[in-house]
Amino acid sequence: MKSTLLSIAFFFCFSSLFSQEISGSWTGELDIQGNKLPLVFNIKPIGNALKTTMDSPKQGAKDIPVTSTTFEKNELEIKANEMGITYKGTLKNDKIEGTFTQGQMSLPLILSKIKTGESVLKRPQTPKPPFDYIIEEVTFTNPTDNTILAGTLTLPKNKKQFPIVILISGSGQQNRDSELFGHKEFWVIADDFAKKGIGVLRVDDRGIGGSNGASAAMTTQTFATDTNAAVAFLDQKGFTNIGLIGHSEGGIIAPMVASQNKKVKFVISMAGPGIPTDELLVLQSNALAKSAGASEEELKSTEVTNREIYALIKNYNGTDLKGEVKKILIANMQKLPKEQQPSADEIANTAEQESSKISIPWFTYFMKINPDVYWSKLKIPVLALNGSKDLQVISKENLAGIKASLEKANNKKIEIVEFPNLNHLFQEAKTGSVEEYGQLEQTIAPQVLDKMSSWILKL
Repeated sequence: MKSTLLSIAFFFCFSSLFSQEISGSWTGELDIQGNKLPLVFNIKPIGNALKTTMDSPKQGAKDIPVTSTTFEKNELEIKANEMGITYKGTLKNDKIEGTFTQGQMSLPLILSKIKTGESVLKRPQTPKPPFDYIIEEVTFTNPTDNTILAGTLTLPKNKKQFPIVILISGSGQQNRDSELFGHKEFWVIADDFAKKGIGVLRVDDRGIGGSNGASAAMTTQTFATDTNAAVAFLDQKGFTNIGLIGHSEGGIIAPMVASQNKKVKFVISMAGPGIPTDELLVLQSNALAKSAGASEEELKSTEVTNREIYALIKNYNGTDLKGEVKKILIANMQKLPKEQQPSADEIANTAEQESSKISIPWFTYFMKINPDVYWSKLKIPVLALNGSKDLQVISKENLAGIKASLEKANNKKIEIVEFPNLNHLFQEAKTGSVEEYGQLEQTIAPQVLDKMSSWILKL
């Protein structure tokens, strides 16, 4: 259901007579076997027609283009033939009452107009004005390739000397708020810190928001140079007590930069890698598959395939990595029992898609990272955090890896904390699954905010 909904595209066409009445953002919830899935249709008039995009907030999908629609005599009909989807509804007293149909499934869907500034998902921690601190929009340049990076400084008022941190996002292109499923984690951190007397710089990743410089050749090392540029920017502004807080992939970028840049005075890792990344991904794959109900046989089969591919990537010196990965995928799918084996076309399509993802520069670089190389060089204060229900960066093994590396450096200024019942985003969670992230109203557990801020202010 999810993959189908995420690939929906619609076009709304109807008379301009009704365009003002129907234009705007409309939202409703599908009830799928007890699971609530909000949908949003954003309708804008263009001449005699309307342009529409769709959002699925809980799935983190925004601005999905839309394909075909009619609106006549208060009757709205939306069709997405490729996905087998039809929505038919009647506009009544500022609501559209109708039915959403996909294949054999038909569900009631009542749409209501969203007021300006109103959020579809409840995110109570998202900061709201007035703000009792300084907010400054900034840009700076990464001199390695002249990339322009844009971000926001939040600074405490009436304070001359204070620590300041750079927030570093996880994998995938994130905006400065590290927004995911309507959660603006970095904005929540910045707001909390500024109120407590800590400055924050949060930055749009390359190719997002006000930052440029995105390319297919980007790797974790590329992002590390962006963080170095951010440190130089703060240094030029006169800040001296500069720290780094990295989440997930950002949590390995932080020690990469700090191990080489003496202007970094402290580091906080929020579920940043502490063990070789191939081992981390094997543990991640196993935990996520297990939470999804995979059998022991399926878990073992997947691990064998993953380890074979990861070993190939780490040691490959040839010119056709994608082709070699594809061979492994095909061979392992063909070894499955006949009742589990996909068709020949499905095997070929899956191998093509997965080998394309796995052979990109970012993944091949990330796969070769050994975090010990960087953590073992740090003698500055380090706070390493994980949640016990993190299924992406497994807490026990990960924190043990960071601790061992810092002890190798004879670092006496370390603190390792595992928060019970917190997931990869540091939300209070029941399962820790990725699907749960958007279902939770909490953006980040208050105890995590308090731990980070109190630790920084005691340095």
